[in-house]
Amino acid sequence: SMPFLLCLKKKKSPVPLGRSIFQKHTPPVQQNYQALLESCLKNKRLFTDDAFPAHISSIGTGALLKKLPQNLQWKRPHALHKSPVFYAANRKQLDLCQGLVENCWFLAALEALTFHQDILAAVVPQNQSFERKYAGIFHFRFWHFGEWIDVVVDDRLPVNEAGELLFVSSVDKNVFWGALLEKAYAKLYGSYEDLQIGQVSEALVDFTGGVNTRIKLAEAPPDLWDILTRATYSRSLMGCQTHLGVYFPFVSLSCMQTTKVLKNGLVAGHAYTVTGIRKVTCQYGPENLVRLRNPWGKIEWKGDWSDSSYKWELLSPKEKILLRKKKEDGEFWMSLRDFKIHFVDLVICKLTPDLMSQEDGKKWMYSLKSGRWVKGSTAGGSLGFCNGNFWMNPQYWLNVLPVEDSKKSPSTCNVVISLMQKHSTKHRNGAPHLFIGFLLYKNTILLPFFPEQYQESNRKLPPGFFTRHQPVNRHQVFLDEREVTRDFHLEPCVYVIVPSTLEPQQESEFILRVFSRKHILRIFNNLVDNIFFCKLMIFFIPSKEIVDRYEGKIWEDFFTKHFEQVMACNPEINAVQLQRILNNISWRNFQSFRLNFSLDSCQGILALLDLNATGTLSIQEFRVLWKRLLFYLEVFQKRDTNRSGKIDLVELHAAVQETGISLSNEVCNLMAIRYGDPDLQISFESFVCFMLRVEIMGEAFRNLTQDGKGIYLRESEVKPILSLS
Repeated sequence: SMPFLLCLKKKKSPVPLGRSIFQKHTPPVQQNYQALLESCLKNKRLFTDDAFPAHISSIGTGALLKKLPQNLQWKRPHALHKSPVFYAANRKQLDLCQGLVENCWFLAALEALTFHQDILAAVVPQNQSFERKYAGIFHFRFWHFGEWIDVVVDDRLPVNEAGELLFVSSVDKNVFWGALLEKAYAKLYGSYEDLQIGQVSEALVDFTGGVNTRIKLAEAPPDLWDILTRATYSRSLMGCQTHLGVYFPFVSLSCMQTTKVLKNGLVAGHAYTVTGIRKVTCQYGPENLVRLRNPWGKIEWKGDWSDSSYKWELLSPKEKILLRKKKEDGEFWMSLRDFKIHFVDLVICKLTPDLMSQEDGKKWMYSLKSGRWVKGSTAGGSLGFCNGNFWMNPQYWLNVLPVEDSKKSPSTCNVVISLMQKHSTKHRNGAPHLFIGFLLYKNTILLPFFPEQYQESNRKLPPGFFTRHQPVNRHQVFLDEREVTRDFHLEPCVYVIVPSTLEPQQESEFILRVFSRKHILRIFNNLVDNIFFCKLMIFFIPSKEIVDRYEGKIWEDFFTKHFEQVMACNPEINAVQLQRILNNISWRNFQSFRLNFSLDSCQGILALLDLNATGTLSIQEFRVLWKRLLFYLEVFQKRDTNRSGKIDLVELHAAVQETGISLSNEVCNLMAIRYGDPDLQISFESFVCFMLRVEIMGEAFRNLTQDGKGIYLRESEVKPILSLS
């Protein structure tokens, strides 16, 4: 993990628009289980799934292939057992065994489902069998990036020459739901290979749609036992993972792999399920115990409170009989103290996010927004990279509201915020996770600085806001994990959530979820509507400080030097004269900056500012242009940090924002294509033409709109507007 307070060591050049291919997340193919089942039954054939074929491609292309036997075959359960069963309802525990795929994280999460039979039934529909309406087709349901999807598979499973399942199998060899569920999960994420290496937290969310809380046990809060108690008695699923350490190889024949067993009986770097807790009374006082289970169904803890520990003799006979189970089933007890020492972290998947708030039984609200980071547009990176582009990231407006039914009317409200990135390829492990995180800002501090219409217009906050104000979560850590979640206790107020990658110009889709008792969530959007281009303008705040600097004697000196001779001959300036003046000005108070306005550009400028349609500029019109040029040049030079005389697409976004104008990313990108060179580099000449056009379009909109939301034009009014574009 890396903190966000980092500085960029080497500036990376942004990828120009049109050269970046955004890898959009591809959702799995949706197949209609019922329709396919009925078709197979009608045609008296067994289903074969072409979307996930019985082929080596469904297993993968990496290290897993080296573990496969030479004579790999795909067989249906009826060919493996005389009386196959889909699900053994009378079993309290899963009794599943891990195969060649290193997916103990998947099994540990699955084990946690057994304590919630209704959730298990939602993931594994129970009305399936190898007898009634059997057609070789099965289906399972997973929560996948914000929605529940149905995954259909055929029942052809990979086996070795002896007919033994290569991957997940059941202790009862005639039970096949675990193997078929694993196949569906592998299909969801691309292949069996893509289930190698993962985290319990990911599978818990995929099985429930819940939200995770991760507790680093080395830094566990003092009320950890209270948290465990509330999690146990609420509908929460829990998993944990051991440290990597010095281990002894242990060959598991049934699981067909070499495991890493520590001296204390725990498996190094292994996922376990938390199955219960108990406070017991010993002769020396109370002891908090945690019950865990190895998803392999064997290999247990050997320390205090293990099956053979002397500690059980310290309990009353009744309690000892109730809790102690002397059998090798993978389940064991240990003290809370040992739990914090020997396990790295605890993951609690909350089906209702009230675990940390102690507001049990209250109704919670849930909001979900989808977004994406795109190079040159919304991939601004974190504040720690000091590139000035953090404001470009998507911004979300969160209004946390007081709860009316609260008896005490608490001063703070519990809010859970979760950010989840989507993998950009079909395969889960096709690309590493990006480092992601989010910052939360209190929005009431905007009131003294921005006009009321800015807050009501639902627009992005400008760069200056983020340099002047500190986030609520000042020590946000960016993690290279699929999901980053944090619990907050917030005062009822308006906040802004800014999700980002650690580094700028990194692309991904994401979903943002917010849970609280009462809130409103919406995205800050620069685009009001597509009815007309000029509606894309928000408002223009002239920089009075800058404009005032160019009044008085500076203007008089400039007028005397450049305009007096022209005025003597003709009180109006045409395009040729405008070009000569602009290209020969030595701009005072700025570094050497050679301008090169083309005649075509000057004709365009003249058309925009020539209010009387005379083909020339009056002294008053030129005065307006001159002050705007000075303003634009100061902004341009501030963003042109390498003094090349050009700015790139990212710098253009920042420059436009600094002028007080806010455009949608899409329009800004289109303008870069219109005014930039082939590499999308914008010269000052092009920047001036671009900014003048945007300003004038905004003024046209404000002059024509009747309600501030749109404009309604007669045919005679359309042509003048089109002439501006």
